[in-house]
Amino acid sequence: MADISDELIKLEHAAEEERAKLAGLADEAYTAQWRHWNDATERFQAAVTAHAAATGQSRDEVERAAKKAARRAEEDPVE
Repeated sequence: MADISDELIKLEHAAEEERAKLAGLADEAYTAQWRHWNDATERFQAAVTAHAAATGQSRDEVERAAKKAARRAEEDPVE
């Protein structure tokens, strides 16, 4: 498993929170929220790319590990 930072997990959480806010929206509200989600996703993707480059890890492996860790943290926030 890739070595990931807490910052990557926080960025993935933020992107998922913005995505969840899309539910039930329409028209301009949906478009505005989609932009927020897209911005959060771009921040996460940029951080994944930078982390992979800085640590010499596979970018795909870093992304998968960050998403998995974010899901695990949501399921058990005590850890």
